[in-house]
Amino acid sequence: MNEPPVWQPGQARVENCALRHFMSEAEQAAGMPFPDYRSLQRWSTGHPEQFWPLVARFCGVRFHREADAVLENPQLMPGAKWFRGALLNHAEHLLGRKGPRAAIICHDERGRRRVLSRSELHDAVARVAAGLRSLGVGPGDRVAGFVTNTAETVIAALATGSLGAIWSSCSPDFGVAGVLDRFGQIAPKVLFAVDGYHWSGKRIDTRAVVAEVASKLPDLAAVVVIGFLEDHPDISPIARARHFNDFGEPGAALQFASTPFDHPLAIVYSSGTTGVPKCIVHSTGGILLQHLKEHVLHTDIGPDDVVFYYTTCGWMMWNWLIGALATGAAIVLYDGSPMHPDAGVLWRIAEREGITVFGTSARYLSGLEKAGYRPRESVRLPKLRAVLSTGSPLAPESFNYVYRDIDADLLLASISGGTDILSCFALGNPMLPVYRGELQCRGLGMAVEVFDEDGHSLPEGRGELVCTRPFPSMPIGFWNDADGQRFHKAYFARFENIWAHGDFAEITAHDGVIIHGRSDAVLNPGGVRIGTAEIYRQVEKLDEVIESIAVAQPWKGDERVVLFVVLREGLVLEDALRGRIRDMIRRNTTPRHVPAKMLQVPEMPRTRSGKLVELAVTAVVRGEEVTNTLAIANPEALAAFRNREELAVD
Repeated sequence: MNEPPVWQPGQARVENCALRHFMSEAEQAAGMPFPDYRSLQRWSTGHPEQFWPLVARFCGVRFHREADAVLENPQLMPGAKWFRGALLNHAEHLLGRKGPRAAIICHDERGRRRVLSRSELHDAVARVAAGLRSLGVGPGDRVAGFVTNTAETVIAALATGSLGAIWSSCSPDFGVAGVLDRFGQIAPKVLFAVDGYHWSGKRIDTRAVVAEVASKLPDLAAVVVIGFLEDHPDISPIARARHFNDFGEPGAALQFASTPFDHPLAIVYSSGTTGVPKCIVHSTGGILLQHLKEHVLHTDIGPDDVVFYYTTCGWMMWNWLIGALATGAAIVLYDGSPMHPDAGVLWRIAEREGITVFGTSARYLSGLEKAGYRPRESVRLPKLRAVLSTGSPLAPESFNYVYRDIDADLLLASISGGTDILSCFALGNPMLPVYRGELQCRGLGMAVEVFDEDGHSLPEGRGELVCTRPFPSMPIGFWNDADGQRFHKAYFARFENIWAHGDFAEITAHDGVIIHGRSDAVLNPGGVRIGTAEIYRQVEKLDEVIESIAVAQPWKGDERVVLFVVLREGLVLEDALRGRIRDMIRRNTTPRHVPAKMLQVPEMPRTRSGKLVELAVTAVVRGEEVTNTLAIANPEALAAFRNREELAVD
C-alpha cells in the first residue's frame, strides 16, 4: 500500500472532465462542498433520491413523463422501486442525435470495414422496427439474436427497444442445445440470426444450427437472416426465414414506445456452468441511467469519442458498449479473433479509427505481454486516453505492461461488475490516480462494502463484496421465476436484504478495490480463505507459464490446493520449474498459497465469454459430474483434468 501511483491525471484533465462538472452541480444540490471523490461517493449512496435525478438531468435523460417518486421502499432488497410513474424509451436515447457523424464503425476478421452515420443508423432502425411491428411485435414481446458483433445486430436490438419489446442475444458459436437452453426459456417471437462467422481464419456456416433452433422455437413468427458470410445466402432450409436486407419498410417513421422506468429492456444469461442458464431481466430506465453514469462520469465519454470494447454479443460488455451511443460517441465493433492474423490486429484498428477508449479483458492484456507484442512500437495512438479491462482481475504486472508498452499517459481502468447488474460496482475515475493491481473506486450511487462471513463490514481485509442499498440497475428478476425464490436465493440468501455479489474482495487504503476472484471458488486450506487470483498473479509472472487455474481438492479432513498450468509450446512441467513456481508464490504471498500439487494441461476450459470455469474443474477433480458442459466453449479440455493419477485420494 506504500507504492506510489503508476499514473496521475494532470490538472487540466481533472478540471475539464465531466465528473468534475457534475461534482460542482452536486455541491449545489446538496448544499455542501465535496472536497474529494470519496465524499461525493458517500453522499451519492446516502442520498439516492437526490443523486439519481441529478445524474438523469446532467446526462440528458428525456422522460416522456416525469416520475411521481424517485425511490420507494428504499429499505427493501429486492423490493425497492425506482422512478415510479416515469415513462421513457431506451432506444430513443441511443438514436437521439441524427446527422452525418459516424455512429458505428464495423471491422471483421476478413479486413472488411463499414461505417454507418447517425442518420443511417436511425433510418435502418426505423425500417427494421416497421418490420417487427408488422409481425405483431410490441411491448413485452421477446426478440432474440443468434448474432455476430456487427451493425445489423445493433440495428435489430435498437428496433426491438424502440417498440418496448425485450432483446436477448448470444454469440453464434453456441450449438443447438446451448441456444435452446437460453432462447427456449424466453419464447421469442422473432429470431435474428447470422448465416455464419469467421474465427482464426476459419469459415463457420451456422445455417444448419439456425434451421434446427428455429424448428424448436414454436412461438417464432419469423427468422430474419443476416448475411455475414455471404451478401444473400440461401435460406430456403430455414422455416419462416427472410433476408435482413429485405426486411421491414424503407422510409418508415421511427416511433418510440413510452415504457415505465422498470419495463423489461433486455434478458441476459448467467454462464450456465452449474446448470441451465439463469435468464436475468434488466430494466429500461435502470440500464440507461446506470450506463450513462458509467460512460459520462466514470469514463468521461462524450460526442468526440470513439469507443471500442472487444466483446461478443453473448457478453454483457456488448450491451455496455452500445449504450455509449447515448453520449453521442461513435462505437467500433469487431467480430473475429483478437489474435488473427496476429496480435496487432485490434491496435491497427485503434490507430486507423482514432480510438479514444479501448476496452478489453485482463486475459487479452496478459496474452499480449506473453506474445511479446508492444503496441507503442507498432502503431501511433495519439488520441487514446483510456484502456478498460474486465472479465477477471487484472494482475499488477499487466498494469506495468500497459504503461510500459502501450502508453505512459493514459487512464488504465480495471472495472468489475457483472451480467447480474449489467454494469459495474467498481470503476475507473478520470480524477483519481491509478495504483497497481487496484480498481480505482467504488461506483457513484453503489453502496459497496466488504463483509466478513458473519455479515460485519470490514474496513480492511478480505471478504464478500456486497451492496447494502438498492441501485437502479438491480435486475427486475429472473424470467419464469414468478415467486422470486430463485432470484432471492442467487443474491440475497447469504445476507438478508443485502446484495451478495459473489466476489472475494477488499477495500484498499486508497479507497480502491481489489478483486481476489470469485467467492464460490475461494480456496480454504487449513481454514485460511485464499482468492484464486492471488495465485494466478504470481504463477503467470513466469515466462514459461501461459495461464493457470487453481482448485481445492478434499484431502484428509481438510483440503489441498491443486494448480494446473498451461506452458509455452514444447515445455514440460519438470521439478525445476515446479520449484520456481513454489518459490514465486511463497515469496510473494504466504506458505498457505503454495499448491500441494502442480500438473500440466494442454488448455484451460472457458466460458464462451472467455472466463475460466474454475467450478467445472473443481467438480472434475472431485469426481463429480459437470452439469452443463454446453456452457463451456471447449468442454473437451476437461478430459485433461479427469482421473489424474497424481490426484488419487487414498
